[in-house]
Amino acid sequence: MDAARLTTARLRMCNVRKSFGATRALKNVSFEVGPGEVHVLIGENGAGKSTLMKILSGAHQPDGGVVELEGKPFAPANPLQARRSGIAMIYQELTLAPHLSVEENILLGEEPARFGWLNRSRRRELARQALAELHHENIPLEAPVNRRSIAEQQIVEIARALIGEPKVLIMDEPTSSLTQVDTENLFAVIERLRRRGVSVIYISHFLEECQRIADRFTVLRDGESVASGDMASANLVQIIQWMVGREISEIYPRTPHHLGEPVLELRVLAGRPKPQSASLTLRAGEILGLAGLVGAGRTETLRACFGLDRIRSGAVYVRSKEATHRTPAQRLESGMGLLSENRKAEGLMLNRSVADNLTLTRYAPLSRGGFIQSGRQRQAAQHWMDLLEVRARDPGQLVGELSGGNQQKIALGRLLHHEAAILLLDEPTRGIDVGSKAQIYKLIGQLAAQGKAIIFVSSYLPELLGVCDTIGVMCRGALSEVRPAIEWTEHSIMAAAIGQPSVTPA
Repeated sequence: MDAARLTTARLRMCNVRKSFGATRALKNVSFEVGPGEVHVLIGENGAGKSTLMKILSGAHQPDGGVVELEGKPFAPANPLQARRSGIAMIYQELTLAPHLSVEENILLGEEPARFGWLNRSRRRELARQALAELHHENIPLEAPVNRRSIAEQQIVEIARALIGEPKVLIMDEPTSSLTQVDTENLFAVIERLRRRGVSVIYISHFLEECQRIADRFTVLRDGESVASGDMASANLVQIIQWMVGREISEIYPRTPHHLGEPVLELRVLAGRPKPQSASLTLRAGEILGLAGLVGAGRTETLRACFGLDRIRSGAVYVRSKEATHRTPAQRLESGMGLLSENRKAEGLMLNRSVADNLTLTRYAPLSRGGFIQSGRQRQAAQHWMDLLEVRARDPGQLVGELSGGNQQKIALGRLLHHEAAILLLDEPTRGIDVGSKAQIYKLIGQLAAQGKAIIFVSSYLPELLGVCDTIGVMCRGALSEVRPAIEWTEHSIMAAAIGQPSVTPA
């Protein structure tokens, strides 16, 4: 670090250490950020990024090292003290109060008051301004936040962080649930914050985003800072090697596979309230991607298909047989599996072990006489942990103790253990680092080569174009276009997503 940078740094963290029992989450991490600087933290799942930021935001206390804010020692006792000191954080895992309204969540802890009385009109005005800055004035302020989509909840989380004019804003995977349009809106907000002199610490697995918005970067690996520098002169291939400790030959590996007979058909499917109309044919060995804006109906289409949401009209055919109104248990029995975008609410039991979560839907090969054989269960769990390179102590560790990306791997591993032949994957790479993404892309290709049929919902267009055989675009609740992936570009997908399907794809 040069002397000029040391004198202008707003925040410094030097040789920070943190352990949880025998697990050393942070060994020696150092980095700094100046006023008006966007500094990205890059690293694999479990590298220590979120732990480091939880120390900064007051959620954890460090075991050692130095933290300074504006040249003075900084050791917040809790998140409220950190926030009042000017540190705001957008967590990767949503931290909203689910039964409060959108408006109440945005101003939670920062409610305007006068003479001890809550100023409701001022609160509404501030909430509306925060959403307007993100171009989401359409989100109803009075709605309970748990009734909004995951993407809209992410917008609310970001809006809350903008309240109070922070000195340092930490963004932990803020675009993981956002579409390209919302991501562009967020980047514009970051640029405005930069001009105001706000320091932004940005954590993302999307290296293209990092390269676009960041001034500087720091790479973490296994709880240590291993590299840092100016992003403008950074080599992305080198950054990836620093991240994973090895060379990744392909970001989007392709496994040869062939399309077979139709295994799933949606015929003008309509749910409550979405989708409005969805028709598609999914074949054995096919990877079919679904793109669209927030609220377009992608998630609702998968939920209705799996039996989680009520179907209003239309039909579902599984292996050429009508099977419209079925429960999730019946879908599982028929060989269909769903990976929810909300892994905490619908995907995982955080207070149960990795082994329990991985084997939950298929105990038959692990039991004898009606009793689960713990040895067999642990062996099966260890197999999937090794295959997906899950970072955990052992199969007995609680899933809630794992990083978000490793939790996502466990949710995917459960479908593999269930031996589902039709996989409905809703944002399967959300919160997963670039090395693990390449691994999951390869796995999806291998599953297709085995004849499994996959619907792949994603807000990240490069991965849809890089992985899928076919891509459909949803617009305002309707599945408007389904074509071979080779006929699409990012531009033509976005045009169809906003209702301009006349744009000719390349």
